[in-house]
Amino acid sequence: MALADLDRDDHGYLTDLNTWDEDIAKEMAEEEGVALTEDSFKLIHFLRDEYINNNSNQPNERNMVKGLKDEWPEKLTTKTLYALFPKGPAKQAGKIAGLPETKRKGGY
Repeated sequence: MALADLDRDDHGYLTDLNTWDEDIAKEMAEEEGVALTEDSFKLIHFLRDEYINNNSNQPNERNMVKGLKDEWPEKLTTKTLYALFPKGPAKQAGKIAGLPETKRKGGY
């Protein structure tokens, strides 16, 4: 299924996270002007896992760094996450991951 066929809210977030797959993520990333890498997908899958398997948790950047530091090839920092998702890892990566819009501010 293509992104154009899916229901989204007024801000472009998917209304049903179960309609998401990596091809949808690639289309959303293109809309956002983001080039997805293997590291981008590590973060995206981490966010989906946290949301789906941890009581709809949407971690802030600090907790993303804590949760992913062992899987990252070099030292992971919030700056690294912002290099992948310049509009904010919580909001932009969450959107591309097919999650609902987070209402809180990112950061610490």
